[in-house]
Amino acid sequence: MRQDPIIEVRNICISNGKQCILDSVSLSVFKGDFFAIIGPNGAGKTTLLRAMLGLIPYESGEIFLFGKPADKTTRTRIGYVPQHHPFDFSFPITVHEMVMTGRLGKKPGFIKRYSREDYDAASQALSRISAENLKNRPIHDLSGGERQRILIARALAGEPEILILDEPTVFVDTPTEEHFYNLLTALSQEITILMITHDIGVVSRHVNRVACLNRRLYQHESDQISSDMISKTYGCPVDLITHGDIPHRVLEKHGDES
Repeated sequence: MRQDPIIEVRNICISNGKQCILDSVSLSVFKGDFFAIIGPNGAGKTTLLRAMLGLIPYESGEIFLFGKPADKTTRTRIGYVPQHHPFDFSFPITVHEMVMTGRLGKKPGFIKRYSREDYDAASQALSRISAENLKNRPIHDLSGGERQRILIARALAGEPEILILDEPTVFVDTPTEEHFYNLLTALSQEITILMITHDIGVVSRHVNRVACLNRRLYQHESDQISSDMISKTYGCPVDLITHGDIPHRVLEKHGDES
């Protein structure tokens, strides 16, 4: 018998007052999953993550974390790497010092003095992403891909049980993207991962479960992305969606095509 989900979203509805953003979305993530949510821009993917994390309200539905209604206590067991991080990379600190800030959420009260345990956790987080060689480098010297890896290390320093990533490869150049996904795949052997991404072409080679979201959520209980899921999500029958300068490839006539 399968275990209970560690993230369970039940019939969540969110609107911005003018239009529906999420319409009765339900989702279950289990311990050990490497789960990807894909969908077009404006589909509500980031909105769903932010609702899970308590960063925005939802109008109806329920969210459970680790079998309990989501609250401040259960959310401390999640590490989050947003797409647009507010961290100032011009700040004059080293990579290790930045990763250490991931420990601040575990310290009660107003006094945030680091302990030996905090130093060790930061070092271990860098080791988990194979970035020990960056430990003493100033953060302003990091490349886009290195910054993303260090932001993940910062989240891991808090010793979460779930790692949530919002478009983790958006600032990663194409030559290093596959290496980055290999890193996430290795991490998924140790920690549950939920991410949102546009990278349909590579995602099914790495994740074990996938869902498509565009206001409503379409899910298949495996790493396979069916043509029906894609058609419902993107509004046309396609076998591959890409972004940037390359258009999506359409399999059949659709819309107003003659």
